[in-house]
Amino acid sequence: MRTRALLACLIAAAVPAAVAAPCAGTVFLTIDTGHMEPAEAIADILDKHGVKATFFLANQPTKRGDGSLEPSWAPYWKRLVAAGHAFGSHTWRHWTFAGETAAGKIRYVKPGTTQGEVLDAAGLCAELKKPEEAFRAMTGRGFDGLWRAPGGRLPPDAVTYAKSCGYTHVGWTPAGFSGDELPSDRFPSDKLIERQLRDIKDGDILVWHLGIWSRQDPLWPHLDRLIGGLKAKGLCFARLTDDRRWMR
Repeated sequence: MRTRALLACLIAAAVPAAVAAPCAGTVFLTIDTGHMEPAEAIADILDKHGVKATFFLANQPTKRGDGSLEPSWAPYWKRLVAAGHAFGSHTWRHWTFAGETAAGKIRYVKPGTTQGEVLDAAGLCAELKKPEEAFRAMTGRGFDGLWRAPGGRLPPDAVTYAKSCGYTHVGWTPAGFSGDELPSDRFPSDKLIERQLRDIKDGDILVWHLGIWSRQDPLWPHLDRLIGGLKAKGLCFARLTDDRRWMR
């Protein structure tokens, strides 16, 4: 028995460890704040798959009745920092950019209203920096020099103004649009996931949210299936900060 056991050990030692298959391509999962109800569950899914994402943060109303960047969320953001994710600004108030004035300023409007402000470069930079300041106060870490306009609406001057205070804008690619904001009666979750599994390819930037108020059939439980399916296609996941294109 001892001889047989020793032989088995020698054979096992001689067999090289399994080598991870090379990536057929790389995709970038990005996640914007939302009503935050699925926040912990989404973090669990990322941990399960060993996926590092890039989070874009705004102080949005949550189902707990607070804001997503209030101190009550510090344990969650600390968890994501410890897991090695990347972070960017999604503005503080999550309003909509509604074009530019003749004076080169940017209209910034509260969704569903005509109320808003006109921002110059300093005003836009303040709107981008405020989430970072709140995040740093909770976690001891700042953002990664990235930002995303709410809804992807982006006046040209906003790009220039944000660059002046150290933020590079990153949107998403058409194939990477999850559709988690679309009405579920017309866009069922299964169909949205099937489309993404079919269309997402190397270099795509995916966009998801930490909860969408309007969607009746939440898409987020299907993130697990999407990640597993894309990995099965040979695609690897990376943070935007891992790609030099976004760190200029």
